[in-house]
Amino acid sequence: MSTAIPYDLAEATLAAARAKGILIATAESCTGGMIIGSLTEVAGSSDVVDRGFITYSNAAKHEMLGVSPATLAEFGAVSEQVAREMAEGALARSAADVAVSVTGIAGPGGSEHKPEGRVCFGLALTERKTTVKTCDFGALGRDKVRSVTITTALDMIQDAVAGL
Repeated sequence: MSTAIPYDLAEATLAAARAKGILIATAESCTGGMIIGSLTEVAGSSDVVDRGFITYSNAAKHEMLGVSPATLAEFGAVSEQVAREMAEGALARSAADVAVSVTGIAGPGGSEHKPEGRVCFGLALTERKTTVKTCDFGALGRDKVRSVTITTALDMIQDAVAGL
């Protein structure tokens, strides 16, 4: 694994959450725990990081986060609908105040309808409306797609915490 961990961004994300007394959770598919791993790489992160859910399979998404089998069947794992349910499930099943989710196709592979480099993000906050977005990073290669996904997720957390 050669995906770079954005240490400075992780450190800044933790500092922003710490300043507001916010706990963080993640729900990860295509990154396989690398977002929570980037946060816990920073010493002292335990006062801000609550937990991470690695839900690579559809069964794990359903069993651990409560993602609806109907949503998975209708929209597929790589969809904003699933990203929303993942983020909301992580928030509901943790002590966190903010939860970010990622589900995508890091590559190689993909299809015409869901190309390599497509990642869907969800961001759930206590007593706020969940937001979702899709980024098409392109066929950058598995390591680069995962790296930009981590950076994007940390930026989303930091932006959300700044708005609280």
